[in-house]
Parts: sequence; structure tokens; C-alpha cells
Amino acid sequence: MANPYLDVQHLSKRIGDLVLFEDISFSLAEGERVGLIARNGAGKSTLLNILAGTEDYESGKIVYRNNLRVGYLLQNPKFNPMETVLEAVTQGQASLLNGDEMSETDEHRISAKQLLSKLKIPDTSQLMGQLSGGQLKRVALARVLLSNPDLLILDEPTNHLDLEMIEWLENYLRRNVRSLLMVTHDRYFLDRVCSEIIELDEQQLFTYRGNYAYYLQKREERIDVANATVARATNLYRKELEWMRRTPSARGTKARSRKEAFYELEQVAKRRMQERNARLDIKSGYIGSKIFEAEYVSKEFPTTKILKDFYYNFSRYEKMGIVGNNGTGKTTFIKLLLGEERPDSGRFVIGETVRFGYFSQMPMELPRDMKVIDAVRQYAETIDLGGGRHLTAMQFLTHFLFPPSRQQDYVYKLSGGEYRRLQLCIVLMKNPNFLILDEPTNDLDIATLNVLEEYLADFRGCVIVVSHDRYFMDKVVDHLLVFKGNAEIEDFPGNYTQYRSMPKDDVVEAKAKNAAPASSAATRGADRKAKLSFKEKQELKQLEADIAALEAEKTQIEEALCSGTLSVDELTEKSKRLPALNDELDLKMMRWLELSEVEG
Repeated sequence: MANPYLDVQHLSKRIGDLVLFEDISFSLAEGERVGLIARNGAGKSTLLNILAGTEDYESGKIVYRNNLRVGYLLQNPKFNPMETVLEAVTQGQASLLNGDEMSETDEHRISAKQLLSKLKIPDTSQLMGQLSGGQLKRVALARVLLSNPDLLILDEPTNHLDLEMIEWLENYLRRNVRSLLMVTHDRYFLDRVCSEIIELDEQQLFTYRGNYAYYLQKREERIDVANATVARATNLYRKELEWMRRTPSARGTKARSRKEAFYELEQVAKRRMQERNARLDIKSGYIGSKIFEAEYVSKEFPTTKILKDFYYNFSRYEKMGIVGNNGTGKTTFIKLLLGEERPDSGRFVIGETVRFGYFSQMPMELPRDMKVIDAVRQYAETIDLGGGRHLTAMQFLTHFLFPPSRQQDYVYKLSGGEYRRLQLCIVLMKNPNFLILDEPTNDLDIATLNVLEEYLADFRGCVIVVSHDRYFMDKVVDHLLVFKGNAEIEDFPGNYTQYRSMPKDDVVEAKAKNAAPASSAATRGADRKAKLSFKEKQELKQLEADIAALEAEKTQIEEALCSGTLSVDELTEKSKRLPALNDELDLKMMRWLELSEVEG
């Protein structure tokens, strides 16, 4: 690569006895858009801070092209609280490296105001000390984009952006940015913006010349090859270990050479590349057919209307996503449901068996001098898997990517992302049957998101997710409430990508159907309370007989599988029948619940 924008050579960094990365090298040329991926605590933000010159390193070399203008967006930017928004964007340019400060021309002020308006910061005279964390991040983003850098370095740019702004930023970066190095957990954003992925894993750097989808494929191949190498080394290690034990001294050159090779082999054999966790088949607490009913709820603030005569009857095992621009009332809706806010009129009726687990945007307060494992054990020692099986707190933390050694560390040693992951583990260890996740993807790494997505796919309870992460929403939810502002809420039966890909005519038609004057809401409520027809009553009676027969068959199969008396053919046949039977039973149970709720 001839005269790259950025050249990193043999870089190493440690914090105390923790090695973040060692002897890593990479380059970035004009026109390249690179995504940096790593687990929480692996050193992503530290690496970006080193490149920005705000943090030191042990050894190595960082070389920028002469006169290169570099813009850097920090994950948690700091500002003078007494500056106005416009002053913070147009003055100081603290995010510029190796470049002159920008002039404060009238044209530049106009550009600043236009960009801030796009990022939903319309009042440029407001003091920075009055802004929320999300608004501070958007002002910082505006400042770095206005600097018009040759190389743009972004640390979690989509945090605190709503879906509309994320899609705008995608298009902006593709059109206007020369070169880019970015850390983000937003996988659709990575896929659409970046043409190359570099992964920081086990203190090493791996390069994938393609987008996120290409990275997933090639990373899987790399792990398979590495696991095969470790397996071969482990087998050879056992043989060499026997030789070492029989050979207490190595006086000859050949023996000494073999000993040196043994220690190298030992390092390979002790690697742990395998990261595919077994899926957790956790039995959540029993949840009845009555979940919650929003009965014509209204809520408004002096400047914002959130709900107006809103009616909704939440179904058993429903997995709902809540989306919408910032300020439309998504978090307020959650607080109303949890009883943290009171409606102006109407009410939420919660089922008696419902046990909420709430993963909030706000960090949980934990003692800094407490060990990670103790932070979880203070809430629960084990989690019930059903069938008499239990998972210990240590096993559960390991599944959520806290290795045993990290569990013995103190809370204050955790990175921001690790602290957020610990908070998630505490919520899940309480074994709720109704999970409410408010922006769960903020500050979690992609590896953790993959584990969480699998957990939610298998979760036998109810889920509400408020999120701006489109990939996460598509994986988890099958139903949306779209908050459009001014108490307009669209009820959409599908995931986010399906919603966004609807033809405009269909969107207009769906909007007309979901137009919600009080009379139509009342009609929907009345419809849900309609009596069963004669045919439906007969269906309900037959379903009860079918469910009883299927449950008896299931018990019989499970007892036979545990008996140890089955032949291979019988074992195979019953093992195939059991999952099909469970699916059939679930379908009939769902239909029975629908009919019995109306009948009741």
C-alpha cells in the first residue's frame, strides 16, 4: 500500500497485568471504510484513543500521512457545559488531529445549523450543560462531520440515534466520507457502510476484505481451522507430555530442541478458540393466559402527547418491538406498563402470574469493590432449566462470555460494555417470564448480542424490545408498535425490515386501518370480548381432547427415552417424534388459549 493514510506497526498495549493487544499491525488507505470488531473489554475504544493520541501504549509506531485531517468521535464526548450548541460545533474542533482549526464563517454556521437540524438538535443557542447524553453524542457527531476530515474515526456512532437518523447517517457516510475507521455494534450499519472488517481477538488482529456478511462466513472458517489445529496439537501434546515426564533432563541438543518444541506445542494446545455455546433451554416461570391489557390509556405532557385512548391486549408468548423517533414516547410507554408513571386516564391491567424483568437504559448501581460472580449471586445462585436441571451463576455468566477468571475480578475493573453485560445477566438470572428490554444493544458487543438473540429465540415467555438496532429487531420480534408522535401508533404484524420494505400504498392502507379514534379502539376491544360461535365451541372442546392425548404421548416418550431399554431404531424414531410432538402441542395450546380467552 503506497503511502497509506494511517499505518499502525507492531502496536502493544496492556493495563496492569491485562494484555489488550500485542504486536498488531494494519494500514488504512484512501477510500477504505473499515469496521473494527471485538468483544467488550478487548480494547476497541482503547485502540481508537491511542490512534487519536489521547492514550499511551507500550510499544509500536503510529504513522499518519502528512497534513492529514482526522476527525474522531468519542463514545462518551465531553464539552464545556457553558458553551452553546453552535459554539461547541464551530469552535475548538477538539476532534481534529494534525489539522488547522476551521474558520467560523457565515457559511459554516449555516451548514452547522442544517446538520444539527438533521440530527434533531434544532435549538443551537441551548447550553451544552442542559443536553442529555444522547444529545451530546449527536452534537459531537455534527462537529466531527463538519470538520470534513480525510479520515474519520467513529466510536459507536449509532448510539442514541433513532432509526431515521441511523439511515440518514448511513447514506451520508457512503456519499461524503473519504476514509473511515469505525467501532459499532449495529450489524446492518456495518454491512452497508464498511468494505473491510478487522477483528481484535485474543490480543491479535484478523483482517477480512469484505462487508459484515463476508466477515461472518470467513470468521467461521477461521475458527473451524483454528479448532482443528488445537485438536491436533492437543493429541500430540498428550504424547509429548508423557515423553517429558519420562525425561527429567535434556542434555543432548536433540532432546533440548524437543523440549523447546513441547513448550510451543503447549501454548497451541491450551488455546480456546471454540466459542459456540450450547443454547440455553431455560424454563421461565409459568405465565398465564392473561398478560396485560391497556384499557383506553391516555398520557400527555405539556409539550408532548404520548397516548390517546390506547387499547391493546397483549398475547401469551408475544415478542413485540417498539420503534419510533426519539421523543415519541417509547420509554414513557414502558414506564406506564411497569407502574413507574401514572396514566392521565385508562389503566393497565396486569395478569397475576406476570413477573417482569426490566433491562433499563440506566446503569444499575453495583458496589465497585464487589466481585462479578458475587454481583450475580446476591440475586440468585441458580437458574431453573426445567426437568430438575439447574444452571449455576458461574455457568450462566460463562455462557454470557464472562470466563471464570473474569468472574473473580472486581466490578470496577470492567469496561463499560462488560458492566452493561453484567447488568443483563443479573436481570436474566432472576428468571422473569416477561422481559422488557429498553435499548438493550447500546454498549453490548456483537458476540454478546448473538448470545442474547439465541436466548430470546428460546425464551418461553413474553418480550417487549425498545430498540434502534434493526438487525436485533429482525432477529427477535415478530410484531411492531410504531410510535409516530402525537399519540399516533401503528400496529404492524411483522419485523422492522418488513415494515420498511412495505410499498407506499400498503403503508397508507395500513395507516388507514390503524387510524385510532376512540370509537375504533372501542370496537377492537368489543371484538376481543365477542362470544364464541357454535363451530368455535366445538373446536375448543376438540382441542382439549387433543391436548390431553398429546401430553400423554409426550410423557410416554420421555419416560421411554430415559428407560435405557430402547433399541437404536426405537431410540431414533422417538427422538424424531418428540420435537414434532412439541410443535404440534404448542400450536394447539396457542389456539386453545385464543378461544378460551374469548370464552372466559
